[in-house]
Amino acid sequence: MRIHKILNNNVIIMKDEDGTEQVIMGKGIGFKKSAGESLDMTKVDKVFHLEDAGLQQHFNSLSNEVPYPILKVTEEFIDIAKKKLNQKLNESLHVSLVDHIFHALKRHQNGQSITNSLIWEINRLYPNEFELAKDLLDMVEQETAVRLPADEAGFIAMHLINAEMNEEMNTTVAITKEVSAILKIVKYHLGIEYDEESLNFFRFLTHLKFFVQRITNGTLLDSEDHDLYLLMKKKYPLAYECAKKIADYVYNTFHMDLTSEEMLYLVIHLKRLYTREKTLSKKD
Repeated sequence: MRIHKILNNNVIIMKDEDGTEQVIMGKGIGFKKSAGESLDMTKVDKVFHLEDAGLQQHFNSLSNEVPYPILKVTEEFIDIAKKKLNQKLNESLHVSLVDHIFHALKRHQNGQSITNSLIWEINRLYPNEFELAKDLLDMVEQETAVRLPADEAGFIAMHLINAEMNEEMNTTVAITKEVSAILKIVKYHLGIEYDEESLNFFRFLTHLKFFVQRITNGTLLDSEDHDLYLLMKKKYPLAYECAKKIADYVYNTFHMDLTSEEMLYLVIHLKRLYTREKTLSKKD
């Protein structure tokens, strides 16, 4: 590959054999270089491609504004997050997270701080993302000798969640609030204490996240399998009544009726969760 465009001393654009632009990062790799020249790949820290042209333009602008150590450590973290979460993350993270860390450090330098009112919910509902976010705080401190406040872990986790769910930040905040509200409904209706380490709780929590996402996007599941729903409603009345309370909450909050299929899945998950938690409480 040969240099296509030099953004600054540390970030350049190259084109591969297919003509696809690749972002190349490395300290000093663009120094005294010109378009058309070859590059010493031993000096490269990272290579990646952004499919969205608008995101590429935003990243180009950021790379000229953000000090390279911040850019480098954030990109290193994105690679770590992809591996640990074992998920494809939306490429917007290359812009949103770099921008957030850059401005978080500026706020810290100016003595400004932002309180994250959802930090408890984020820690509870997204423990893997929250733990990763704390790792980034460590990495930033090692690179810059600045320790960002703990609230920033919540914001960083939200950026990861956005990238996992392909949502905007305000949607992810709304989803987090609604999932927390539904968990409270279930807890008090079924009279249970959650074992947050259990597989059934993890399954239920995962279901709720995507359930609320479907509500906010207006894409509720809908099938013709109404008979199975009626069977589960009759067979598991306690779980059904709890699902009905959730349906009432959804209607009052979003003015939306749940479909039979959404109700069916809620009943199934609630029955599993209730059985598991009650079995554990008897053992205690």
